[in-house]
Amino acid sequence: MPPAFHEFAADLSYTDLPPEVLSVLRRSFLDTMGVAAAASSTGMAGIARQNAVALYGVGSAGGARILMNGTITSPAGAAMAGAFTVDSIDAHDGSSPCKGHAGSAVFPAMLAMVDVKNNVKGADFATLLALSYETSYRAGLAQHATCADYHTSGSWTAVGVAIATARALGCSPDQIRHAAGIGEYHGPRSQMMRCIDHPTMVRDGVGWGAPTGVTAGYLAQMGFTGAPALTCENAGEFWADLGSSWRVAQDTHYKPYPCCRWAHPALDAAHDLMQEHHLHHAQIARVDIRTFHNATRLAGHAPATPDEFAYAIAFPVAAMIVRGQLGLPELAPSTLQDAEILRISKATHLIDDPHFTKISEGKRWAQVTLTLTDGSQYESTPRTPRGDADLPLSDAEISDKFHLFADPVLGSHRACEIEALCREFDKLAAADFKRLLDLCLSPTYNLGPAV
Repeated sequence: MPPAFHEFAADLSYTDLPPEVLSVLRRSFLDTMGVAAAASSTGMAGIARQNAVALYGVGSAGGARILMNGTITSPAGAAMAGAFTVDSIDAHDGSSPCKGHAGSAVFPAMLAMVDVKNNVKGADFATLLALSYETSYRAGLAQHATCADYHTSGSWTAVGVAIATARALGCSPDQIRHAAGIGEYHGPRSQMMRCIDHPTMVRDGVGWGAPTGVTAGYLAQMGFTGAPALTCENAGEFWADLGSSWRVAQDTHYKPYPCCRWAHPALDAAHDLMQEHHLHHAQIARVDIRTFHNATRLAGHAPATPDEFAYAIAFPVAAMIVRGQLGLPELAPSTLQDAEILRISKATHLIDDPHFTKISEGKRWAQVTLTLTDGSQYESTPRTPRGDADLPLSDAEISDKFHLFADPVLGSHRACEIEALCREFDKLAAADFKRLLDLCLSPTYNLGPAV
């Protein structure tokens, strides 16, 4: 029999973590910090920080610094502001089977939790990360299997963050069980497709899921009850191999592009067609994207805001065709007025394909056809996005992405130090791990000059 989730959470130690889990955690640490650095200057992040300062003052729980900013609030406030920050650029890690993202909630919340403590080793932080990721993924799978509506990642990361927060606070197994129930009950059951159809700053719900989970852990420590968490206790098939198999190692993917994962197979296909056939964007008269149903709802032929860009498919694909990349420069406001990108975006047609919808469970499928001004056509093969376990990004690609995002904000010296420490963070003694915390939680203009 597998252990009950709350007993597993109380007993888990660093030595229980398999090498493949530690490898994912190291990659996710680096990847998430790159996204956080770039995202720290977004308007969405600024509003979240202002809210945290206004509403989440420091109390008896102690103070925690906001990710890539350094402002001190309560742990829940730092988790909230940090999660909204990471979520403001849609380039963080995710899980296709869960149709969402854990790291954008897990890292801000767990960084806040260890920042209020002293003398934390890297191994302790790795244990909290692994626990939060693993229980978030399993709760997410259970929720999607038992609930008709498609909810945001905040709904199920609230459970994983609650479990790991309670563990960080030294709670008993019974208190951890109640923390999960509190986090699940109060987690934001926000409607993901509402944000797809009407993109705004609410995004993927993690900005509320992370502080909900942190608050749930503290409530449970104080005796507040909330068990059972139905996604943990009434969903046996998703927890049957807990401890012997790790979803975090199997399911975590990485995003090469800063937009919704559903657009990625079309982005890869369009990029490859342009390269393979030596095409120039002026030759493109029409783009057809055949994909699964939910992806066609991304639409976004003329996004007016960064939020609309993040939940678009036609415009990002057009940007790829025109510029040959989709990186930080394409997130600049001026890109939204690029006449050539808009021309191709408006000439892009999204085709709802029933077969792709059927097979896009746990995967994301698309096929792109380019029609040229002379009437000739080039069609890609159906494909899934890079970054999944079957088409993984290499360590070098993760590093390149991190520096693309982080260097302009942090300077190469600070970015390189973060990278070096992230690559072995779980082996760091308390003093060295404190240095990594300072690098990640201090203002983006601090800790030495840009190089």
